[in-house]
Amino acid sequence: MSDKVGGVGMDQGPATNAGIDAALAQAWETIRASLRRSIGVRTFDGWLKPLTLGDCDLASGTLKLVAPSEFMANWATTHFVDHLLQGWRALLPQVRHVTIVPASAGERPALFSAPPAAVPAAAPATTEETVAAPGDGVRCGTPLEARYTFDSFVVGKANEVAYNAARTLAEGGKLVFNPLFLHGGTGLGKTHLMHAIGHEYLARHPGAKVVYMSAEKFMFEFVSAMRAKDTFSFKQRLRAADVLMIDDVQFIAGKESTQEEFFHTMNELISAGRRLVISADRSPQDLDGIESRILSRLSWGLVADVNPADFELRLNILMRKLQGMPQAQVPQDVVMFLARRISANVRELEGALNRVVAYAALSGKPVDIDFTQATLADILRANQRRVTIDEIQRKVSDHYRIRQAEMSSARRAREVARPRQVAMYLAKQLTPRSLPEIGRRFGGRDHTTVIHAVKQIEKLRQTDAELDADVRLLIRQLEG
Repeated sequence: MSDKVGGVGMDQGPATNAGIDAALAQAWETIRASLRRSIGVRTFDGWLKPLTLGDCDLASGTLKLVAPSEFMANWATTHFVDHLLQGWRALLPQVRHVTIVPASAGERPALFSAPPAAVPAAAPATTEETVAAPGDGVRCGTPLEARYTFDSFVVGKANEVAYNAARTLAEGGKLVFNPLFLHGGTGLGKTHLMHAIGHEYLARHPGAKVVYMSAEKFMFEFVSAMRAKDTFSFKQRLRAADVLMIDDVQFIAGKESTQEEFFHTMNELISAGRRLVISADRSPQDLDGIESRILSRLSWGLVADVNPADFELRLNILMRKLQGMPQAQVPQDVVMFLARRISANVRELEGALNRVVAYAALSGKPVDIDFTQATLADILRANQRRVTIDEIQRKVSDHYRIRQAEMSSARRAREVARPRQVAMYLAKQLTPRSLPEIGRRFGGRDHTTVIHAVKQIEKLRQTDAELDADVRLLIRQLEG
């Protein structure tokens, strides 16, 4: 008897099961990347990122996703099951139903039922709700991703400083800097490095306590503890950590009570000689809405940026990923094509490769340039001119030597106002964003302010040769 998934035949044998497992895993990565873009990073990381693949019943067309807790399973079912089903049906029409279930007794189900000898034993999963007693070596906070290690991190000029700093801190020797502050855009590898630090530290220090969580989760758990009048347990859990890692700290901007607790947690850990790792999408000096005393301590240790990957690094990333996909037949010219055309971030680059390989496996077609272009038409179209407002603000700030935070500030001094107008002009010329949206990204300004800025720069470019040269240079840098 043979079933089919998306056109791929499946005999009920271990070898074929393994092949379908791989195809499902690749499709799941593509769906995750798509959802992260469509619903937003914060929502995805908080509720959908922890979901893992469960078993799949091809006869009924039902696929299970496993959540670390019953609460998360119920919440994700209520809010996102339709999005998930739509994604699966687009890639695998045979998946007609998606259910989200809580992990049972710490076990993670295999994707398919198979004889015991054909399926390796799954490692016990640590859930988000686990709280470790000091010294028991169990992680609390969000579980560490097993695939995010130093061995799987590809190093290049864009990230070598951050990588070396992360390894130094993870080795657990004498602290030469604390905290470690990692900053860079979305999908460049900050989270990968943080998980790698956790894995390495636990490997070198069995029984240590490592805590990783997003800043949003930090805020949520702190507020929940205050409502339950049990802030002592929250404080004790975090401050007992040997390594505490907080991701995307920019999300606590403007949250006064959360920042107060965060400040005291930082002080406690640093004073006790424990390791602290923080990440954000920009440098401490450019974090708006964060208290100056927190920014001072973030700058106290080592600040390391993770820059966008250059062509060589993107190529190496693809080659490394293909080493772990021996069943994939991807020609060298296709790899070069992907590295050249998809430059937004590493996560999107890997997702594109997963998508090409999965579509080829499910359709039975060979991978070539034409197939790749057809499969990735939407991604390639978006990458043709993907200049972000944040990137424009950063480039203009660097060019005129002002803080990026000034782009959103209320200051009207000429040395700030003119660069801000240039940035608004470039945002209108180089991005598809609407005038109201551009205004919101510049400190909540009205769309009429953007119109005025665009007209002003257009007029000045006709008479001010220096300004015109600045704008031309910035456009080349942004599009280059």
